[in-house]
Amino acid sequence: MTRFTQKFTNGVCAAALLAFGAAGSASAESMFEGCPSGQIMQSFIKFGQSGKMPQDLGKWLNTPADQAVAPWQPFDNVDYIGICWVSAWLIHTEEGAVLIDTAYGPFQKMIVDNIAKTGTDFADIKYVLMTHGHFDHVGGAASLKEVLPNAQFVMTQTGWDEALASAAESQGGPRAWNMIEPEIVVADGDEITLGGNTFTVVETPGHTWGTASYLYDVQDGDDTFRAITIGGLGLNAIEGPSQVEAYIESVDRVRALVEAEDKPVKVHLTTHGFSAGLDENRKQHEMRKDGEPNVFVDPQGLLDQVAGLRERAVKRLEVEQSK
Repeated sequence: MTRFTQKFTNGVCAAALLAFGAAGSASAESMFEGCPSGQIMQSFIKFGQSGKMPQDLGKWLNTPADQAVAPWQPFDNVDYIGICWVSAWLIHTEEGAVLIDTAYGPFQKMIVDNIAKTGTDFADIKYVLMTHGHFDHVGGAASLKEVLPNAQFVMTQTGWDEALASAAESQGGPRAWNMIEPEIVVADGDEITLGGNTFTVVETPGHTWGTASYLYDVQDGDDTFRAITIGGLGLNAIEGPSQVEAYIESVDRVRALVEAEDKPVKVHLTTHGFSAGLDENRKQHEMRKDGEPNVFVDPQGLLDQVAGLRERAVKRLEVEQSK
């Protein structure tokens, strides 16, 4: 099984905050052909090094035609309904569905259309699990609230606080966005059970103080695997050494979940596809023959990614401590 594991750079998710205010008009040619993880990563690396959002990258991040991704299934009970650079996952159960993250801004209609394309009844979506308060992950909550009549929106208290503060700060700007009021507030270890699948909250502060990851089961034929969506990978918006220390603890906790003897995590359904070669793995998955392993069942790939995240965080901690 081939793996395409990329590493987040310190400035990757900071791009989201700057890109939201970038021009979003359609271009004659896309910056990328398709959704190539390596090329996208290199563009973010350049952005992180310069600290200035390249105009072409900013436009690409906000152009629906460039970000469009048709829904697809990595597992029997999971649909990918996100866009090229920001993920959204729809997990189906016998009693309804659970959505992880909402996308944002110009892609809100796209997310709704993608849900419809999967054949999912909007009334069957019971929960929206949100990973953290950055707009690219929760900016679509307000619009989804209007079309998902039975959905309850879920996040940690600090995540809710961060999202509400960020939305308030955006008001009066060129890309203002609104956030719904808190609904379900969860904390570490809380469980949400629906249709025989249990979604466990794992608080993983570091990317933001309110970041949460979620554990749940995915189905591949007769096999069941424990999956995780890690809430945040970037080291942007660091307030000081204590936040980096929290990030390292969170990374270590994820590693322990992968190495656990009881129900180890074997699948990572990432919040940003280019961080883990999502599109390349999708193409490989679509060519999978009967009897071949599922490329997304890759605990070693996840351990490799976690090791890279930790190594980078240790270096960042040294920088923060020297200030």
